[in-house]
Amino acid sequence: MFWIVLIVFGLFLLLNTIKILREYERGVVFRLGRYVGTRGPGLIILIPLFEKMVKVTLRTVALDVPPQEVITKDNVSVKVNAVMYFQVFQPDKAIIAVEDYMYATSQMGQTTLRSILGEHDLDDLLSNREKINQMLQKIIDERTDPWGVKVSAVEVKDVDLPEGMRRAMAKQAEAERERRAKVIHADGEFQASSKLKDAASIMAQEPVTVQLRYLQTLTEIAVEKNSTIIFPLPIEFMKYFTQIIDRNEKK
Repeated sequence: MFWIVLIVFGLFLLLNTIKILREYERGVVFRLGRYVGTRGPGLIILIPLFEKMVKVTLRTVALDVPPQEVITKDNVSVKVNAVMYFQVFQPDKAIIAVEDYMYATSQMGQTTLRSILGEHDLDDLLSNREKINQMLQKIIDERTDPWGVKVSAVEVKDVDLPEGMRRAMAKQAEAERERRAKVIHADGEFQASSKLKDAASIMAQEPVTVQLRYLQTLTEIAVEKNSTIIFPLPIEFMKYFTQIIDRNEKK
């Protein structure tokens, strides 16, 4: 029985003495409660019962920021969620300076998201999202720097608008499309009238062109195979016939 207890105690000491850290891990070591250094990666040997180690990962962490109720500068209530990308660059500070750096970084992201988005209008929030993302990243990174945490990016994912606001924005978008269509149509009419005016000026200088245009119109109508074709005669034709009638009456 004594030997069994001795073997178990020896295994316990061995497990608490030898630690293996991966390439992306570091160990913050405390001796009798006092910080003595950061070790790793690879094989780590600790003094049994005197030294304790806390593992910290150096990989980038993607942390979801839960949806936050935000009132914009123009008094519109929206729900906004985001995602933060951060990593620990000083393991000792991440363990010593803050109790739980993951939880603290998450809370910092939530409070900063509400305060920063509350300073912008809804249109600015929807159209200048990249600018807001950069602003959030800079502010959160400055506040988490004393914890040894580097925030590399913050991305606003979804902006949940109230149903009434969605309908209003849909109507606004539809009205904007109608306005553009009317402007394009009016511009086309203006250009067409300008071209017709130029054509009329040219035809007025050369009356023969009017007759040629009539002949071309007849050709186009004939293609349609209509049974009856009615077209106006040029004024010049009527003057010609009038002159012939006057000559016959004088004779």
